[in-house]
Amino acid sequence: MDTNARRYLALFFACVLAALALVSAVNYRVDPYLLHQWDTPLVQRLRPTYEKLAVWGKTYAVARYRPAVVYIGNSRTEMGLPTGVRALFEGKSVFNSAVSGASIGDAILLAEHAARVSHVDTMVWGIDAPSFSMELGSAGVEPALTDGGPAFFARRALLNLKRGLTVDMTRDSWRILSGSYDGACLSSLALHGQRDQSCITSRNHGWAGTARAFTPRLQEFGDGLGPTAPALQAFDASVGKLCRGGTRLRVYINPTHALTLGALYWRGKWDAMQQWQRDLAQMAGRYRRQGCDVRVYDFSGFNSITSEPIPQVTGAREMRYYWEASHYRDNVGHFILARLFGGAPRPPADFGVELTETGIAAHQAAMRAARERYHARHAGETAYLRHVLTLPREPQ
Repeated sequence: MDTNARRYLALFFACVLAALALVSAVNYRVDPYLLHQWDTPLVQRLRPTYEKLAVWGKTYAVARYRPAVVYIGNSRTEMGLPTGVRALFEGKSVFNSAVSGASIGDAILLAEHAARVSHVDTMVWGIDAPSFSMELGSAGVEPALTDGGPAFFARRALLNLKRGLTVDMTRDSWRILSGSYDGACLSSLALHGQRDQSCITSRNHGWAGTARAFTPRLQEFGDGLGPTAPALQAFDASVGKLCRGGTRLRVYINPTHALTLGALYWRGKWDAMQQWQRDLAQMAGRYRRQGCDVRVYDFSGFNSITSEPIPQVTGAREMRYYWEASHYRDNVGHFILARLFGGAPRPPADFGVELTETGIAAHQAAMRAARERYHARHAGETAYLRHVLTLPREPQ
């Protein structure tokens, strides 16, 4: 190769590298997905209803904010647990670090990341049986986002610059710069990690329409992989690690609609779910005897909140307590926090039962009896659920 050819190739590659560096720098500066923002004007920018790479923004924000109270879980916790409750925690900072699509494996990574980058006084952790699996969820929790070790912000800056080389980020940066970005609601970062309610109610969002969302959410719940033994072992180990760090833990089973528990029953997963509850009660008791402040509460089942009549029966467009079968509104989240920590609003007496080694048998017997009463008294809902799960009709 002659000198001119080598010079041409060197110039070509230099131009390519310069162009890539420019694209990455522009994307880093515009930051359409809020990968490295906290308490900045960009956080207040309206954005589309679908929040891309939320886990990137939340892992960075929790490291900057260093909250004393952290919520962990999947979209049920992200949408349902309110963060504007600092008075409940004596003025301590609160952040909702739950992310949509998180399995228990994803949640463990996020919980331990929060404990590593901040002194977490209290952790509130929402769980449910179907997502209690070590299989990767759809949250996109890449190991590099939660890796320990020194120089977290330097490593994140390099990671964010690398992410800035992608086509989708470049396209969305251009949409912002050209003024065509479809801003509809606030980022969850603007609300300390809780999902903006207008994102959920927007017509362009996948959650819109309570009635039409019931069927896919019930099918999804019934088809979940959990609970699995490896997930329980990993969760137990993570709880132990948090306990040794001095964190107060409140674990709660999400109050999904009563039909979701019916889905587990008709799918033959009831016994596995109840064994999982017994294992959780035993785990909590064991750690309490070691001096850890950990408690497990069950808000699921067939109570006055979860048994709310559904739109397919009432004809109503919206429900009081639910977005659809799987996700509860934040008025329910206020009841959850009140049961866990006291204060207002006072939750219904039958909403939220602590799982203990001595009380678990009675609680589960009551759940089974309540299940049979629900099926008898809510024939319309039960027939609808069996249709959704493609089960044969019960004999008359």
